[in-house]
Amino acid sequence: MSTTPHRPPGDQARITVSVAVPPDVAFDIFTNDIDRWWKRGPAYRHAGRREGIIRLEAGVGGRIFESIDWDGAERVFEVGRVQVWEPPSRLVFTWRNSTFTANQSTEVEVVFVPGAKGTLVTVTHRGWSTLPADHPARHGMPAAAFIRSVGLWWGELLTSLRRQAESRGSLAP
Repeated sequence: MSTTPHRPPGDQARITVSVAVPPDVAFDIFTNDIDRWWKRGPAYRHAGRREGIIRLEAGVGGRIFESIDWDGAERVFEVGRVQVWEPPSRLVFTWRNSTFTANQSTEVEVVFVPGAKGTLVTVTHRGWSTLPADHPARHGMPAAAFIRSVGLWWGELLTSLRRQAESRGSLAP
């Protein structure tokens, strides 16, 4: 019997990337270097093209937030909160799009598994089925197409994470 809860169709996207560093380094890059690998621009950040940083505060309850220079004043947008903090193997946080209402969020689980050539980093972004079909975050797409786009979005982010790990050095002799 499976302990994994049943997810309705269109609820989650899962993406995996291999990074050539051990799990503790991959976890550190994901959490502490998030501003370096999380892509910039309107598709990825509240800041859009403005100057800003994204941070993830360590530990359960820690915030994931963007701090943005908004016409000379700092504005902070909370993107999520850490729910599970288990370095170097697992991280779970809530995630909110800028169009979400106060009671709407999704969940991102990140698992770091040792592999032959480093670490397999798997991101599962779930909870999309709780949003109405006409929610602005869905961009008018049917569920299957939207989940594919979420997977592609995370794929681009994890490619950037892999590049950041490469800049830290690999396990190769």
